[in-house]
Amino acid sequence: MEVLAAHVLRRGLRMTRQRKTIAEVLLATDGHLNIDQLYQAVRQRDPNVGYATIYRTLKLLTECGLASNAHFGDGAARFESMMHRHHHDHLICTACGLIVEFENDDIEVLQERVCRDHGFVMSAHKMEIYGLCARCRGAATGQREHVD
Repeated sequence: MEVLAAHVLRRGLRMTRQRKTIAEVLLATDGHLNIDQLYQAVRQRDPNVGYATIYRTLKLLTECGLASNAHFGDGAARFESMMHRHHHDHLICTACGLIVEFENDDIEVLQERVCRDHGFVMSAHKMEIYGLCARCRGAATGQREHVD
């Protein structure tokens, strides 16, 4: 909360109870929430919080690096906590919307090598792989997939 409070203060704003509640809800979440999911979760704790306050607080959270947002091809922005998290990439099922996070050191090394080979200095990156998860592949073929 200290990071957000300092960022809010630098912007000349106040650290309100509503901002704190929104931050607590998002930062305690492991998954990827769209705005409606976050709204519902926040409203369970404080029914007076509106969408505008959530949008403004999400902007503050992403500006100070406590949260990130992503668009996984369905038009909805999703937000996730970056508290105590390492860089990770995503597998996204285009049928059911399942989002799987993964880390792979070999991919990271390869990306760095590609940048170096092209004289490029990377400041950030994200990888999103779209396809069908095992369950949806099984449904599409009428078979059940075994997943280890």
